[in-house]
Amino acid sequence: MSNLTDMEIFARVVSAGSMSAAGREMGLSPAVVSKRIRRLEEKLGTRLLQRTTRQIAMTEAGQGFYERVVAILASVEEAESFVSRGSAKARGNLKVAVPTSFGRLHIAPHLGTFLMENPDLSVNLDLSDDFVDIVGDGYDLAIRIAELSDSSLVARRLAPVHRVLCASPDYVARHGTPESIDDLLTNHVTIAATNQDPWRLAGPNGIETVRTQAPVKTNSNEVVRECVMAGVGIALRSTWDVGPELREGKLQILLPQYRASKDVGLYAVYPSRQFLPAKVRVFIDFLAGLYGSSPYWDAGLEEWLRLPSNAQAG
Repeated sequence: MSNLTDMEIFARVVSAGSMSAAGREMGLSPAVVSKRIRRLEEKLGTRLLQRTTRQIAMTEAGQGFYERVVAILASVEEAESFVSRGSAKARGNLKVAVPTSFGRLHIAPHLGTFLMENPDLSVNLDLSDDFVDIVGDGYDLAIRIAELSDSSLVARRLAPVHRVLCASPDYVARHGTPESIDDLLTNHVTIAATNQDPWRLAGPNGIETVRTQAPVKTNSNEVVRECVMAGVGIALRSTWDVGPELREGKLQILLPQYRASKDVGLYAVYPSRQFLPAKVRVFIDFLAGLYGSSPYWDAGLEEWLRLPSNAQAG
């Protein structure tokens, strides 16, 4: 059987991206890290890492080994946590990938409460609008706003996500209110980040696809938000993002019979249900309790959310 510490060093090298970085995290010299990796490879009879002067990369065998090592280490941490603190406690560092705007608005403000409830836990919050490789990049879990397809990962739905077509009163005063999807496509400026174009809108006639057209192209959802606030055009925005502006009249809803597919939701995504560390479980439970089936950001928008069910098809 391979030494558990050697497996931990291997996993740390993969997540850190280099032997020197892993050594700094673990208080070991690069030479010691290299020696332990080499010993592990000799024990297994196969090469796990391809080394170059600038970077390391996993071999095919290394990738499969890494996925299993992560599960083993997670179960060991869970066992230690259960014995030392009880199954309801969590300790260690939690590495989480979160969409940029959502993390800033709806996770960061609540971290103080979470950490007070879990004093032996620290959080590494990585904000990115890319779909990260949870296993390959060493994340414990990711928060995703998506219509999730089949995956080897496990997903727990935390809250519904409602997306509304909206524009500023200034834009509506200058361009009028669209009366239909055809009117929207023909006579209006529509804005979306490149990774959210085209829109899939559920309405009275089922799902309709809208390709946006605007004088601004961007990969940033926050830029889209600022553009719609500035009266540049119409955008499809989540109520978690623009709820206050809708309530205050700084934005107004257009074509309210259309919204994004009801299958889009807020999810916690993690590698395995079987080896779920306490630190992951308590964070997911905290968010689920914080948001729920009627999240706080939808307060005051109940009238719009009670639209006829044919506007929620698909």
